[in-house]
Amino acid sequence: MKIVGCVAVLTGAGSGIGRELALALARSGCGLALVDINAVQLAETAEQARALGVRVSEHPMDVADRAAIAVLPERVLAEHGQVDLLINNAGVALGGTFEQVSVENFDWLMAINFDAVVCMTRAFLPLLKQRPAARIVNLSSLFGLITPAGQTAYCASKFAVRGFSNALRLELVGSPVGVTVVHPGGIATAIASSARVPAGVNDAELQARLKRTEKLLRMPPARAADIILRGIERDRVRVIVGNDALILSWLERLLPVNYWRLLPGLAGKG
Repeated sequence: MKIVGCVAVLTGAGSGIGRELALALARSGCGLALVDINAVQLAETAEQARALGVRVSEHPMDVADRAAIAVLPERVLAEHGQVDLLINNAGVALGGTFEQVSVENFDWLMAINFDAVVCMTRAFLPLLKQRPAARIVNLSSLFGLITPAGQTAYCASKFAVRGFSNALRLELVGSPVGVTVVHPGGIATAIASSARVPAGVNDAELQARLKRTEKLLRMPPARAADIILRGIERDRVRVIVGNDALILSWLERLLPVNYWRLLPGLAGKG
């Protein structure tokens, strides 16, 4: 896919992988319709992208708001006149086991990590089909490939993104729209430190778990963004980001039921 001259709608653009993806796309000559719930961070990303010489529009909104998504295509068209890329990057995390997580928090995560992907796709697919070549890029996770203990909600959402993306790709065969699903491993973003924590979770245990998690978040977001952009340009259907994700994806393929025996930490046993 030729990025120059395209227009991308990118959610979660205010920080982390989203910000770096926005800048990587801008350097490649791609116009941007940027979406994030944090208007201040969104404006910072937009300013940096405009400095690279592309047209940028800002759309501060909650991607869990279906009414806001419904009117977004019209607003993007008014600013840019076309949409070639939809990148569903926005995501949140939630600490605690299934029994610790409330119904409300579980639903909150699913609304952002999965329902928003479906709603954004439904809203923008008609516009994407009008282009000679277009692509939907959905951010899953390493935890859309493997299932560590203490991540029931997050894994449920990211496996759902993976399944939705793979089935949608087959349905769109013969159309100008391709689908890419991305599985990042340990990327050095703030998703772990900003995760919601259920009431009653032991603080000492939480801090110990957070320290272990943050040690695994090593790849700079800019590097992750470059890998994702290269996958988009090459029309890759799946992009695995990071050696950790690559190794664990192969381990899961070789031992789909028993891989956790080699990784007791993933099973909550260390």
